[in-house]
Amino acid sequence: MIIDEFSPDALSIEELFFNQNVKTALHVAQARGIVLLVGYRNNIPTYEYTPLQVKQAVAGYGRADKIQVQKMVKTILNVETLPKLDDITDSMAMGICHAHSAKFSQKL
Repeated sequence: MIIDEFSPDALSIEELFFNQNVKTALHVAQARGIVLLVGYRNNIPTYEYTPLQVKQAVAGYGRADKIQVQKMVKTILNVETLPKLDDITDSMAMGICHAHSAKFSQKL
C-alpha cells in the first residue's frame, strides 16, 4: 500500500466545492471519502484547504490561474518539467500549500 511505502506525516485534501457538474462532484466526494478513511485508519492527520488557499500559498495570489500555479510549482520544486496530468500538478500544489501552512508547522 502506498501509505506503508511512503509513511506520510499528514494528508492534505481540497475542500469540497460543488459546481454544476453533479456527476463529477459525486466522483470527487467518493475519492475524498477514501482519502479520509485511509488517513483515519492509519492515524494520519488530514488537513483541508480551499482552492483559494492553495493558490495563495503557491502563487501569492488567491485568484491565480492554472498556468501561474503550474509555473510556481515548477519554480518552488526546482524542476524543469511537470507531469502531464493537471491533477498531479494540483496535488503537488496542495502539498506545497500544506508545507507552508501554520497548521503543519504546529504539528512538528
